Amino acid sequence: MTEFHNTDPAAFRGVWVFCEQRGGELNPTCFELLSEGRKLADDLGVELCGLLLGDGVAALAPTLGGYGADRVYVCQHPLLKDYTTDAYTKVVCGMVMERKPEIVLIGATNIGRDLGPRCAARLHTGLTADCTHLDVDVAKYQEFLKRTSTLDVDGMKWDLTDRGLKMTRPAFGGHLMATIICPRFRPQMSTVRPGVMQCAPFDQAKADACRVELCPVTLDERDQKTRVLEVVKQAKAAVDLIGAEVVVSVGYGISRDVKTGLALAQQLADALGGVVGASRACVDAGWIGADHQVGQTGKTVRPRLYIALGISGAIQHKAGMQDAACIVAVNQNPAAPIFEVADYGIPADLFQVLPLMIEATASSKG
Repeated sequence: MTEFHNTDPAAFRGVWVFCEQRGGELNPTCFELLSEGRKLADDLGVELCGLLLGDGVAALAPTLGGYGADRVYVCQHPLLKDYTTDAYTKVVCGMVMERKPEIVLIGATNIGRDLGPRCAARLHTGLTADCTHLDVDVAKYQEFLKRTSTLDVDGMKWDLTDRGLKMTRPAFGGHLMATIICPRFRPQMSTVRPGVMQCAPFDQAKADACRVELCPVTLDERDQKTRVLEVVKQAKAAVDLIGAEVVVSVGYGISRDVKTGLALAQQLADALGGVVGASRACVDAGWIGADHQVGQTGKTVRPRLYIALGISGAIQHKAGMQDAACIVAVNQNPAAPIFEVADYGIPADLFQVLPLMIEATASSKG
């Protein structure tokens, strides 16, 4: 392999998505990344490629094409069957050094958060973690800022020819949003939070047109400092906020009677066939687990129905739920920011409204 130089942006081209799989099953996050990567690749006029590692996983490649990939690089080897940091890092970095993509996207999963920083360090480039928004087109980035910030966008000076990746993520505990760029080094790398990007529908025609390239892999036991001897799956009642059709979220407004507030929210969620979510204030107070948190520092949800109970509507929370198909907000303060994004607003005491909502839902089902 020739010497790798990462300071000449002109030598790098293309958008890559690391497509995570476990046990021969693709992680749904990679479909979201491919959908977002498709937009970036179209704006840049380049190819979108998936990078798939594993053992005997080539049959999964066409599925990635159905979500937008023009080409899928498949790296297969027995030592890639289970994820290990050393083996995956060597293969990913070797592919990047050889093919030189300008952008590499990785899901901010447990694996992605381990792999991304290791690859960035070895490639001597930057990595922006837990991104919630990506842009390469300046005009689109300006529109994003107008929708989500208080900046005087029109009064600022912009280089409209800039095609660098603008990676936006929460900072300072989610109290502000920071956009980070990597102008000097390539590739531009980011991990993207699951559930943030909109997943495009599967397209069979694109899947059929996707080009699958099997890439040679050179690995031996010396490339692994650790070995996976056994995978034990622990049965755990998980909260599927991202995939839920209905989310009933509670906020600090339940502080008057936390136990009753949570119980009523759970009753309404059960009646509607949904799950219970929460604002960061509830999680920080220890009233509910972190896996229920919705917002920039929690999970981003897009349910058919989102019910916000006693949630004021700070920008950090709204960023995680404002794309829901229908939003119902209950808050005693008629000036609460949550009403700005609500389709239906009820300025009343949630402890009085919730029993009525539960009763109405039961009556409707009857």
